[in-house]
Amino acid sequence: MEEKDNKKVSLYLKLMPYIEKYGILLLLVLMILVMHILQPDVFLSWRNVTNVFKQISWQSMLALGVFMVIVTAGIDLSVGSIMMLSLMVLAIVAKAGAPWFIVVITPLIAGFLCGLFNGAGITLLRMPHPFIMTLGTLYIFRGTGNLISGGTPISGFTDEVRYLGHGRIDLTWLGLEKSQYLPVSLVLIAVVYIIFWFFLNHSRTGKWIYAIGGNPSAARASGINVNKIVIIVYSLCGFLSGIGALILAGRTDSGYPNAGLQSELDAIAACIIGGASFFGGRGTVLGVFAGVMIMGILRNGLNLMDVSSFWQQVLIGSIIVIAVYIDVLRRDLGTRK
Repeated sequence: MEEKDNKKVSLYLKLMPYIEKYGILLLLVLMILVMHILQPDVFLSWRNVTNVFKQISWQSMLALGVFMVIVTAGIDLSVGSIMMLSLMVLAIVAKAGAPWFIVVITPLIAGFLCGLFNGAGITLLRMPHPFIMTLGTLYIFRGTGNLISGGTPISGFTDEVRYLGHGRIDLTWLGLEKSQYLPVSLVLIAVVYIIFWFFLNHSRTGKWIYAIGGNPSAARASGINVNKIVIIVYSLCGFLSGIGALILAGRTDSGYPNAGLQSELDAIAACIIGGASFFGGRGTVLGVFAGVMIMGILRNGLNLMDVSSFWQQVLIGSIIVIAVYIDVLRRDLGTRK
């Protein structure tokens, strides 16, 4: 019996590299096929596909930022509040009549500074876990956003801001119809993800980020300034939340107090579903995007089938629990190598 169990473990260990590399993509393809079978006339229509990409546009930015934090074995619960504060700052600056390029840059700076505050607080105050610091700033940043805006929506942005969320790239030159366009937000997602893929995989800092998550003590012993890297990671996470605010501003043409409410939970869920590990040092940018897509497709498909939002929460929560359990199993089996 024990020999049979050992053979099963050995087989899993052999398959594990392939599962880690291609498993999430196979799951994404499977989900697309299932949704297409259930909704053959609607799901893969050009209109619905572009709608899915628009819906995940700002969420994908938050997920990418949270992913980098999780790679360091940390967590950031404040990304939704950072996005909301950045959005309200953008709205106030826009209403003040600032030039469009100042309006566009403002949320990026606000998000970066919020992330810097998180990183500095975690390292300088020697917090026992980032959970505590970012739980506090979740309330601090959202409260600040409400204070500076009076807790009321602010609408009416310039065409340049709206273009990032609602802009269309015409594809009629390819022989497609006018209604078959490419969302500008999708192009922005692609550019940002490619940049951060290169940063995490081909830069010294990116390799240090993975090293810290894998073994922080060994990283310190090898001469890596762990505190500095942690501050950089949380600052970049805030910066990406600022990009999310910019996209959301373009989509909604307004800044509103409930923006990004509980979106940090969706961002964390997308990372875990996409293969990132709470233990740190594991995960890919492509996996995060696949996780965001799975979340977006699941919600879109369930909405098309008129499934209650309450059941959607139950299903997504169950998927998260299963994904974390698989991560734990993977870690336990990995120690047997």
